[in-house]
Amino acid sequence: MKDLYRQFRDFFVSLQLTVVLLILSLLLVFVATLDQVNLGIWAVQEKYFRSFFVLWRLPGSDVPIPVFPGGYFIGGLLLLNLVAAHVYRFAFTWKKFGIQLAHAGLIILLVGELITGILQKDSSMRLEEGQTKSYAESFREHELAIIDRTNPEYDEVVAVPEAVLADQKSLQHPKLPFQIAVKAYFSNATLQMGDPTARPGLPLATQGVGTRIQVIPLPLTYKPDENNLPAAFVEITGPAGSLGTWALSPIIGMPQTFSFEGRTWELVLRLKRHYMPFSITLHQVTHEKYPGTEIPKNFASRVQLKDEAGHEDREVVIFMNNPLRHGGLTFYQYQMNAAGKMSAFQVVQNPGWLLPYIACVMMGIGLTWQFGYSLLGFIRKRTATSTAAAS
Repeated sequence: MKDLYRQFRDFFVSLQLTVVLLILSLLLVFVATLDQVNLGIWAVQEKYFRSFFVLWRLPGSDVPIPVFPGGYFIGGLLLLNLVAAHVYRFAFTWKKFGIQLAHAGLIILLVGELITGILQKDSSMRLEEGQTKSYAESFREHELAIIDRTNPEYDEVVAVPEAVLADQKSLQHPKLPFQIAVKAYFSNATLQMGDPTARPGLPLATQGVGTRIQVIPLPLTYKPDENNLPAAFVEITGPAGSLGTWALSPIIGMPQTFSFEGRTWELVLRLKRHYMPFSITLHQVTHEKYPGTEIPKNFASRVQLKDEAGHEDREVVIFMNNPLRHGGLTFYQYQMNAAGKMSAFQVVQNPGWLLPYIACVMMGIGLTWQFGYSLLGFIRKRTATSTAAAS
């Protein structure tokens, strides 16, 4: 039993494991960089770096086969390797303090990347001057929103994630007096005006704008300058029977309205919303250029931050390299249309955002300490040799 434990320990402590993992990580980065031309940056991150194994599917089938260790697998083993080396190999001494501190910084850096990969959320908030919002919208994920507009003071919203729509099942929510059946779902599709019956094989919309448009399924795109726009056919069924089938797509834009049991409802397939306990109001956008040129000098947005609890009510100027941080969210100046008086912010939720800074400081101090300690030892040795030679 002790021999088995020793072999297990020696495997995770070994320098050979460190070298192999570093080589594997270099190969992973190299292959992922080449494949980025085909998949785009987001798909590459999910396929290569935020996975335990890189999967390859057999041609003509959906059977996944692991062909290479992914970022989580390599990073996790490297993290265990570094921690084990610290516990079993590195005894604390001032001579090796710099190396130990640098390794500890590397461990924190790996932990920070793991937290970022799992918990970070990116979204955007677009505002026109005078507009107020308390939510941000996802860059890529969508949702089906069923909105009860009956109450003039507020809207009652039930949001169905895109992944649930993809299962194409019937849905029943406690807040809805009817059932929703997903008749068809397409991860990417476009629309064009025309008679829907001219395209057999798809469900027919009997309500809304879907009775006048055709839904054209498209293959998934991985290009960084293109987005996948889903489409779905949903049927609403009440106790007395079907209320009709709607064709939904973000391309339609505006919600489609229907009435049921004396209440007004809306259906819309939109970007997924992330609601916040505070609101942002855009007061002014500023776009400065270098004199005599069209080269941008500065983008700035003057906003009002107001907390629903009444703890915050202040003006903030967001500009390049000067984000707004509040409530665990960071608002970066992302896009601007000064002529249209519109500004867009990238909203990032990353609980581990501070860890890379701490890790870099620790590694910098550790390397500086190690270099300085070795330099002082070299100087003392040279001085002692010169003194001995002179005497």
